[in-house]
Amino acid sequence: MTITLNPQYVIDKKQKTKAVLLSIEEWEEVLDALEELDDIHAYDAAKSGDLKSIPFDQAVREIEAEYKS
Repeated sequence: MTITLNPQYVIDKKQKTKAVLLSIEEWEEVLDALEELDDIHAYDAAKSGDLKSIPFDQAVREIEAEYKS
């Protein structure tokens, strides 16, 4: 995924960059790309065996218990 950005920079009196402004459309593209990257990392971790697997029913019980507390 290629993102084309047209950032605008906020600078201080000493010409130091302090912030970046993006259009809302560009920001949403960045967020989408970050979410996709997070999904890829999660997939890679699952495939590498770093995560232990548990039965679906147990996962549901643990999630429900977490929400109840």
